[in-house]
Amino acid sequence: MSQCSGFEDVMKTGESMIQLIKSSKAVDTLQMLREKQKSFFDRHLETKKIITQLLNDLVQCEEKVGQKLLDVEVQKSQAERELVSLEQELQQCIARSQTMDSELQFLQGELESLRDSEQELQTLQQEVNDDTTEVIPSAIYMAQLYHQVTKIKWEYDVEPHILKGVHYGADLATPINIDTSTRSPCSVSDELWRFVSTEW
Repeated sequence: MSQCSGFEDVMKTGESMIQLIKSSKAVDTLQMLREKQKSFFDRHLETKKIITQLLNDLVQCEEKVGQKLLDVEVQKSQAERELVSLEQELQQCIARSQTMDSELQFLQGELESLRDSEQELQTLQQEVNDDTTEVIPSAIYMAQLYHQVTKIKWEYDVEPHILKGVHYGADLATPINIDTSTRSPCSVSDELWRFVSTEW
């Protein structure tokens, strides 16, 4: 009897506690905590997702920047090589220009020299023309006069120190062959004068 009475007391106490819990705000507080925990968890997941996306974007940006840096380095190296090549071509052009300037100066000097020579030749030609106009007719006259007086016809296709020709006398043609290198001018002159007739 006493045990049943004690059990009933426990049941009553439990029911009283349940009523007390139900009548209290503990359930509402627990529900609110669960909702806050869920909201916090959702925000955590969203934040994690955003951070992950930001990290992925950062990695992609770093890769793009790295690739751009590599491209810039390649372009820089190529530009440096082109600059060196252009400088070499410029030096070669300067050297060729200097060589051409030297050649041009030399050719200008040669041209001036040729002009001077041409002027001298023209002057000499004019002098020869003047001499030809005045001297040749006189020389022809003297040669004809000499031939008429001496009656000697000279051969000109001989060596310079040989006097060769034919004296046409009144009755006889006499050959002349004198080596002037072995005789004195007076001796040569005397021998030639012997062909000249003194009868006028």
